[in-house]
Amino acid sequence: MVQRASALLALSLLLLTPGFAKPKTNAKNILPPYVLTAHTVAVIIDPDAGVSINDPQANRDAQKNVETALANWGRFLPVLSTQGADLVIVVRKGQRHLVNQTIPNPRQNNRPGVIEPTDNGVMIGGQHGPQSNQRSAPIPGADQETPHSQTEIGSSLDSFLVYDGSVANPLDGVPAWRYMAKNGLRAPEVPAVAEFRKAVLEAEKAKKP
Repeated sequence: MVQRASALLALSLLLLTPGFAKPKTNAKNILPPYVLTAHTVAVIIDPDAGVSINDPQANRDAQKNVETALANWGRFLPVLSTQGADLVIVVRKGQRHLVNQTIPNPRQNNRPGVIEPTDNGVMIGGQHGPQSNQRSAPIPGADQETPHSQTEIGSSLDSFLVYDGSVANPLDGVPAWRYMAKNGLRAPEVPAVAEFRKAVLEAEKAKKP
């Protein structure tokens, strides 16, 4: 009986180990028409994600990695504002630990500057003014509040979700496509963008007679 209990415990730990998690994507070739006709895309950090105390640039780096990979692909033009973008891609870096200390920052998607792809794939990202059409509105009086840490429970998997940017509140809708995997947003490969590219190409092939 003791041996059986130990075996079950070991199996449970094995299944919960992040390293054994498989990438999660949508069903093959199922993409709404608006994805295939889209031209512009805005990449934002999940508004519900806090800034990690141990790795404060994690989500920002993931955002830039995705923008760079999209620019190198050339299918969609990365833009700064969600307003007017055909697609909105929401990214979130997986956590190193199940429980992580973060600081809420409703302004983390406000970036001064411009997006500028270069020959070596490096990009300078930014904008003037807040993003619009997002699920989470800025917190009133946030500029006067002292930042405080919070306990955030999350997945170890990076997430990449594609939404319809033509609607009033894109993040309130159902994602057209999603990808979740360990290191899915890591440069230079950025597997999430690579898999999204495959999904688009397969969907286009499926349309042909």
